[in-house]
Amino acid sequence: MNTTIEFEYLKELIQHRLDTYFNIENNTVAPEMPQYSKWGLFVPEMFEKAELNDEEKTIVLLALCPHIHSNLLDSIIQNKLSSTGDFPQLGGLRGKNFRGFLPTGETSLFLLAGDDIEKRKEILEVFNSDHFFARHRILWLEEPPEGEPRMSGKIVFSQEYVELLTLGKVSKPAFSMKFPAEIIETEMQWEDLVLNEETYKQIQELQTWITHGDTLLHDWGMSKKLKPGYRALFHGPPGTGKTLTANLLGKYTGKDVYKIDLSMVVSKFIGETEKNLANLLAKAEKTENILFFDEADALFGKRTNVRDAHDKYANQEVSYLLQRIESYKGLVILASNLKSNIDDAFVRRFQSIIHFPLPKMSERLAIWKKAFPKTVRFHADVDFVQIAQRYELSGAEIMNIVQYACLCSLNANKKTIYQSDVIHGIQREFQKGGRVMR
Repeated sequence: MNTTIEFEYLKELIQHRLDTYFNIENNTVAPEMPQYSKWGLFVPEMFEKAELNDEEKTIVLLALCPHIHSNLLDSIIQNKLSSTGDFPQLGGLRGKNFRGFLPTGETSLFLLAGDDIEKRKEILEVFNSDHFFARHRILWLEEPPEGEPRMSGKIVFSQEYVELLTLGKVSKPAFSMKFPAEIIETEMQWEDLVLNEETYKQIQELQTWITHGDTLLHDWGMSKKLKPGYRALFHGPPGTGKTLTANLLGKYTGKDVYKIDLSMVVSKFIGETEKNLANLLAKAEKTENILFFDEADALFGKRTNVRDAHDKYANQEVSYLLQRIESYKGLVILASNLKSNIDDAFVRRFQSIIHFPLPKMSERLAIWKKAFPKTVRFHADVDFVQIAQRYELSGAEIMNIVQYACLCSLNANKKTIYQSDVIHGIQREFQKGGRVMR
């Protein structure tokens, strides 16, 4: 496989370093890092803004090499070390499936610092938690076995950044144990959603932030004064439009909406919930899409008084979640049936707390009129005004009733909706909720 100029540089650097190590009198000059403009890779704008030095760029290429040129490192090393046998100073590991050379922190130390103590310290800094690479989850060191040196850990390169550098874009993450979230979509429009005026006004504010948030933070210079991202709480009874609203926000702003499967995030094992959420957010924040936590009480519930070790760790878990959600750069929506179930520390940090009440009579009437397909007719006895006045129902319950009435008509091979079918559908919804129909 032909290599691009940046990997030719890496190849020459490894050869030079090995030649220098085994031949003290070697006077060859180390190769120069080519400019980004000559690279064959797609260089993200954030890399250019970060002004990475040559050592940092080299570590990027070193970590990326197995993903693109799987045999490049092996071919150089085996050619140079065929007569010397094992060479532990170079570091490196073999994977479980991938049997090629996987660089470790020791590999970067050997190539870029050698025995220079001060230079080795500089390379160690690249793998610290406050470095640009770690903060953006670009690359990091895998945890080595207990008791072994930290730099013996494998250099892990984020799959999202592998795609970004090689393809120029990041594919949508697929639902998995490591990413327990799936995209939700709707064919409905804003005009199909019936909300009270105050709720709708607050939703429009969210849409404005999604559209202009970056301008506010960066072009208007507010990034030092405001935290990244936006956090909103949707609270209210089931079926009042919380999920549909999140869907529509994504649809009209060009963002994907990921609904989090909390059953796969929350774990009974200490530390696992934090780890699961960290993995999820690390993948999601590459695209800054909308995260939707339905029934969020399970993850963001109130902290308790500490009575035992379990309470202590549960409270630490909530504190971690609070900190991690605050650092997410996109929109995070938490949905709950009751605002009082959410921990106060979360509530204080929401930019928007939006109530989705049960629809009033006028709103129920509007939902009834919008809900049925345009192809059906209504029998003379159908009185939606009376139905809207008499029966307090959520939007979701009304849609269930509409579906039932339509199926009754289809079963009778008709296109007419009858009052009796609508009333029977209402009775079914009341029974489901354990309510008495009057």
